[in-house]
Amino acid sequence: MFPEIDRILVTREQIAQRVQAMAGEIVRDLKADLAKDGHTELDEDRIVIIPIMTGAMIFVADLVRELPMKLSLGLVAVSSYPGESVTSKGAHLASELPEDLEGKHIIVLDDILDSGQTLATVKGLIEEQHPASLRMGVMLDKKTNRTVDVHVDYVGFEIPDEFVVGYGLDFNGYYRNYPEIAVLKPDLIPSR
Repeated sequence: MFPEIDRILVTREQIAQRVQAMAGEIVRDLKADLAKDGHTELDEDRIVIIPIMTGAMIFVADLVRELPMKLSLGLVAVSSYPGESVTSKGAHLASELPEDLEGKHIIVLDDILDSGQTLATVKGLIEEQHPASLRMGVMLDKKTNRTVDVHVDYVGFEIPDEFVVGYGLDFNGYYRNYPEIAVLKPDLIPSR
C-alpha cells in the first residue's frame, strides 16, 4: 500500500502507549496548575489545547481523547516546510492564534520539534496574551537541527536526524495518514 516507505521508526503500538502516558503527564501538571489557582477539579473552563496544524492533527486527536477534562481547542496553522522542502524555511503564521488566552492554561502541541522556530514563534505570541500557564508538547524531538532554544514539557519520542512521515507528518502533502512514523526510501527525499 505504501511502497515508498523504507522503514518504520515508531510503531502504532508504541505511539498509542506513549500518547496515553503523555496524557497522564498533562493531567498531573494541569491539576497542579489549577491547584495554584485554588481549584481542585479538572472541570475548569480555562484549559485550551492549541494544536499546530496540519501536522499535529492526528496526534492531538488521539491525545485529547485521553484527557478526562473540559477543554477547548484553538487551532493555529504555521508554515515552515513548504512543498518538498526537508529543511525549515522559517516559521510563518498561516492563521491567527486564538484570542482571549489571558488567565487560561494553555498547552501547545506540535508534531515535531526540529529547528525550534515554529514553537518559539507560537510561544512568544501566546506569552503576549498573559496565560496562567503555558506548556508545550511534541510527538517527536529531533535535536540535531535545533537553531532556536525552546523548552518542551512533553516529548513522545526522540528521533535521529532523518526525514520522517506518517502519523500526521507529510512529504509534499502526502503520507499523513500512514499509521506509524516512518522513513521514506532515500531516493525520494531531496538532499538537504
